[in-house]
Amino acid sequence: MAGQRTRLLAAVAAVGLVVAGCGGGGAGGDVGRLEIMAPADPGGGWDQTARAMQAAIDGADLADSVQVSNVGGAGGTVGLQKLANERSESYLMVTGLVMVGAVETNGADKRLEDTTPIARLTAEDEVVVVPAESPYRTIEELLAAVDEKGKGVTITGGSAGGTDHILAGMLLQALDIDPGKLNYVPYSGGGESLAALLGGKVDAGISGVGEYVEQIKAGKLRALGTSGPKEHPELKVPTFKKLGTGVELINWRGVVAPGSISVAAKDKLVKLVTDMHASPQWQEELKKKGWTDTFQTGHDFSTFLTMEIGRIKPVLQEIGLVS
Repeated sequence: MAGQRTRLLAAVAAVGLVVAGCGGGGAGGDVGRLEIMAPADPGGGWDQTARAMQAAIDGADLADSVQVSNVGGAGGTVGLQKLANERSESYLMVTGLVMVGAVETNGADKRLEDTTPIARLTAEDEVVVVPAESPYRTIEELLAAVDEKGKGVTITGGSAGGTDHILAGMLLQALDIDPGKLNYVPYSGGGESLAALLGGKVDAGISGVGEYVEQIKAGKLRALGTSGPKEHPELKVPTFKKLGTGVELINWRGVVAPGSISVAAKDKLVKLVTDMHASPQWQEELKKKGWTDTFQTGHDFSTFLTMEIGRIKPVLQEIGLVS
């Protein structure tokens, strides 16, 4: 009798363990406590991405808990250094094209090649604009003026070596224009470059579409072209690729994990982010933020990242930011 009772209690306990293992945390619950690092101060694109992920993962119940931290500095390379020392296997860092350039221009000790690529998430097209009263009506006219006048033509954008600067270099490179002629005026954000454009202090500007779109629609700026693979739905202007330069560049964002994690841990994180991407909560975040969905995981994202690194460094060398 005592033996039967013992066996019955053991069976009940076993069932309890199975039920406990199946409950809580949703499809990605086995990740447990997840931390997402935004390698920048609060408020910018990387921070927005991290917090949108947090909201979607929480909303879809894909992990037990999600915490966002901010580690700003040096185009994300301070955060990249911290990631290299991270031992948690439930840890993600937001990254993007800006960091690809920052690693090179800062001569960073730790590189994106040292991380574990998990997923590319979103992208934004870049746009080249001029003030509405500008004599330059096409990208060809603007670049011809750079070729003719050199530093007499000023082009503004974000930080030196960032996405905007890289696009300027790629456009000059495509038309065999000496990169030494580029007079690039960097600002810390799109708001400052917009003020310089509207105030007539510069001849042209480069930024993500979101920074300039309202002023373009209002007729205060003229868009000369966009950098994505296809025409932007709001602007209806040609892409640089269609215009014959062959230039295509998207300001992408994604997530990577520490390079030291196991294959099993990587698979869990890829599954978690894949489940997040499929959730109504993430789709709502994309719509709310106006982000382009460019989801890509695992090997495909790793290949993309390798190609980006390979093509960006020569551009930075051309414009004199990297030796």
